Amino acid sequence: MSERIRILVADDHPIVRDGLVAILGTQADFEVVGEAASGAETVQRASTLRPDVILLDLAMPEGDGVATLQQLREGGSAARVIVFTAFDTDERILGAIRAGAQGYLLKGTPREEIFRAIRTAWSGGSLLTPVVASRLLQHVSAPEAPPLPALTRRERDVLPLLARGLQNKEIAVHLGIRERTAKFHVASVLRKLGAANRTEAATIANQRGLLASSSESILHS
Repeated sequence: MSERIRILVADDHPIVRDGLVAILGTQADFEVVGEAASGAETVQRASTLRPDVILLDLAMPEGDGVATLQQLREGGSAARVIVFTAFDTDERILGAIRAGAQGYLLKGTPREEIFRAIRTAWSGGSLLTPVVASRLLQHVSAPEAPPLPALTRRERDVLPLLARGLQNKEIAVHLGIRERTAKFHVASVLRKLGAANRTEAATIANQRGLLASSSESILHS
């Protein structure tokens, strides 16, 4: 038998995972090597199981999809990641693609398209559903977003921790500050980025290149 594609299924809903495992099991060239129910578990399982492809939900506990993608790359994972989610907003799509996803499929996608996406990603390509591709094209042709307010030095310290999915208490411990102070800085970051929540803030920050090392020339106290 030819080489099989090793797949990790990451979704916090057991029924969704069971369904995907059953569907993927119908293909002779697929092998589901593991499952994960959170962002942290996905990173850990990817490190130990070394899958070829990860089917990743965006809305999971202990690190959302974008933060998980970033941690996978930081950890040196060679797995090709296909986002498999119910979210189709521009921010979610762009955040995931810019964080390194090789594909973006919406839940409800026909199984044949899921199979094709996995094989395409495994072979080094990328695949987006038509609606996702359309959203990306619209964004590319849209006017450039206005500049964001400058972040303070402490807000620059908080932002990558927030993007990794850390809560206020964890951020406070990491930076050696009080939890109330951490909460204040997180609220300030969300306000300056125009984000409604942490996930959106992480997506915007990644989308605008604020998490890259090259961003230091943009962010200043």
